[in-house]
Amino acid sequence: MIDLTPATDYGLLFLRIMAGAIYVNSGYNDLKDPDARSKSIGLPKGFTQFLAGAELAGGAAVIVGVFQQLAAIGLILIMLGAIQQKIMVWKTGFWGKEGFGWSYDLTLVSMLLVILFTDGGRFVLVP
Repeated sequence: MIDLTPATDYGLLFLRIMAGAIYVNSGYNDLKDPDARSKSIGLPKGFTQFLAGAELAGGAAVIVGVFQQLAAIGLILIMLGAIQQKIMVWKTGFWGKEGFGWSYDLTLVSMLLVILFTDGGRFVLVP
């Protein structure tokens, strides 16, 4: 068996960069056209803009390692809201139609839980 324990912090850095990039991209795209995004998810424009800003800020915090645990908690709450919307309101299954289920959301929650429980590893700006 190969001991990869010394590389754990590099793996956590990669995880933070990937998870954060997803949220930065999502938040940025939602802020570019909040009207369309608001209509697509069935939420008020102001709340959609708030969520987009939170995704953008949370994703950036996770990437650079500043308050990464708080950012992970906030993003987890956003994702739990998305999962609740998909299950209870849209009646979407785990895989959904055309890949629009809540499996992706749960995967992101899992990534954020690793960041939360490990504090994002050693390579953070604010330990």
